Amino acid sequence: MNQAQRREFFATLQAHNPAPTTELKYSSPFELLVAVILSAQATDVGVNKATDKLYPVANTPQAILDLGVDGLKHYIKTIGLFNSKAENVIKTCRILLEQHGGEVPEDRAALEALPGVGRKTANVILNTVFKQPVMAVDTHIFRLSNRTGLAKGKTVRAVEDKLMKVVPKEFMLDAHHWLILHGRYVCTARKPKCDECCVSHLCDYFRDHQRRAARSA
Repeated sequence: MNQAQRREFFATLQAHNPAPTTELKYSSPFELLVAVILSAQATDVGVNKATDKLYPVANTPQAILDLGVDGLKHYIKTIGLFNSKAENVIKTCRILLEQHGGEVPEDRAALEALPGVGRKTANVILNTVFKQPVMAVDTHIFRLSNRTGLAKGKTVRAVEDKLMKVVPKEFMLDAHHWLILHGRYVCTARKPKCDECCVSHLCDYFRDHQRRAARSA
């Protein structure tokens, strides 16, 4: 995919979804931070079901810290890896209170120093909350970027670095959300829905599939 095609790719996604956003439910930067920590190896739907019960009871660092690890586990026990996630969230709450005045820091290094927060989670917060033009690459975006030819790379970080270079600046702020939603619902892992895809005409995978079909016809 060349740069003109990449611009058309994102312009098309924008036309179909002018205001993309995360499917995690939140009403504050802290709520989103906790939700993203909980979302590792879990679905957004599953996380939302848990936080729908948790946040009316505790949705600040102090309130969740007051629950304690066992109290927090009660609300998130339906989520995978809830034991380690509860411990990480409690530790994160303590650090936010002791080092950041209870606020979510607008700094990559400070975010990545929080338990349970890696580069991808930090990028989600920086992009969604603080509107920084960064790219959080998850399995959906990694798959889609390689499959379509948008940004090929053997590792998540390689794809992230490539996307940061090739995504047109005017689309960068929303690119993460367009890609993750497209990968989640259209460019799916086992059977991509090419017949429903608005950018299939720009996709390496779809063009290769057409060529193979033509040869075998």
